[in-house]
Amino acid sequence: MALKNITGKDFKKSRSFRDISTNLVRNPFTSDVAVVNNADAIKQAVKNLILTAPGEKLFNPKFGSRVSQLLFEPLDPFLVDTLQTEILNTIKNNERRVVVTNLECTLNYDENSIEVTLEYQIIGLPITQTVQFVLERP
Repeated sequence: MALKNITGKDFKKSRSFRDISTNLVRNPFTSDVAVVNNADAIKQAVKNLILTAPGEKLFNPKFGSRVSQLLFEPLDPFLVDTLQTEILNTIKNNERRVVVTNLECTLNYDENSIEVTLEYQIIGLPITQTVQFVLERP
């Protein structure tokens, strides 16, 4: 049995990723802002990407999603479809480190909110990560 040599086109390798913590916790050893690494950094970036409105990030007006604008639409299955499409397109266009494997949006009529569960796989790693958050009107 002959084995195919894996080249750059066939093989995607994950790198190490670092970002500052969004809750601005102080590192007890260096007294600097705490750092999140690898899977946690990507999880934080995905959540920030979805919750950022276009035009909110300086010098990058197309960054973000319209999710915050869609929250003022009536809560119905059409909104769930639109939210799922918006989230998938935003991640596909802006976050190249992940591939979405599953996305669920659940309406909560009593709380007037939407619970989002997003499962994705980091390119180059066989692990599936999950991000959960609640969308509600401000």
